[in-house]
Amino acid sequence: MEALIGALTIFVLAVFVGFEVITKVPPTLHTPLMSGSNAISGIAVVGAILCAGAEGTSLFATILGFLAVVLAMINIVGGFMVTDRMLQMFKRKKD
Repeated sequence: MEALIGALTIFVLAVFVGFEVITKVPPTLHTPLMSGSNAISGIAVVGAILCAGAEGTSLFATILGFLAVVLAMINIVGGFMVTDRMLQMFKRKKD
């Protein structure tokens, strides 16, 4: 029970700190940081695939692993779309 309370405390603190950090990022830095977060999400996808496909895990762990894969892939695709849109702004228009 103590381990669960400790894990929930760390989770709540991480959510609070993450929210505070993200809301303080100015819009001019958002897109370059989004590109960097794609690499982090890629690592999360690898870990989630390992969790979802591990033998001997419960059904709950497999479902959470699958959900983590889906959410991380949404983040990666969205990040690449935003980055591509940003790069399109810097291309010269053809006459």
